[in-house]
Amino acid sequence: MASQKIAIALTNHRTLGDTGKPTGFWLSEMTHPYFVFRHAALEVDLISPKGGLAPIDPKSEDLKDPENREFMENPELKAKLEKTRPASSLDPNDYAAVFFAGGHGTMWHFPDSEPLTSLARSIYEKAGVVGAVCHGPAALVNLKLSDGHYLVAGKELTAFSNEEEEAVGLHRVVPFLLESKLVERGGRFEKAAPWQPKA
Repeated sequence: MASQKIAIALTNHRTLGDTGKPTGFWLSEMTHPYFVFRHAALEVDLISPKGGLAPIDPKSEDLKDPENREFMENPELKAKLEKTRPASSLDPNDYAAVFFAGGHGTMWHFPDSEPLTSLARSIYEKAGVVGAVCHGPAALVNLKLSDGHYLVAGKELTAFSNEEEEAVGLHRVVPFLLESKLVERGGRFEKAAPWQPKA
């Protein structure tokens, strides 16, 4: 029987460049997919490059959001954020998909995480699903398949855009512009107007 398990990848990175300001993963970009997957009767593991604590970007802790509130007010679920599974400990054959949640922390942490890259490559090459939201596609910028080609090459995709990065004033703080890097890797980048939905 095919795996019915999904890994949601979160960053362990907590500092916004050299600004001294906190960052991490964006809470709703984990909670919303988490409950979609769970309501579809899929098993979900929260993972990260290092394992252990995945810090929440303080700006994303909106408990008026129903999914955020449901997750954060459940002690058992909230505890999962302190003990994420290290990507290196996972068997790709156990997972049908990996989903990369966003948040600015991913920009420093995801691109060069060999355990994440290896996991995603293995899942993709066995016909599994690799998905990402917002800054989550930072995990894909250095991800090459076994044939040496970038996974994103020739594929339609979207992510946090250059305009959005400039709008939040972090285009000179992040280590690279995500849209530009994905295009450089051969991705066919499509976007809506800033802050509008796009999938």
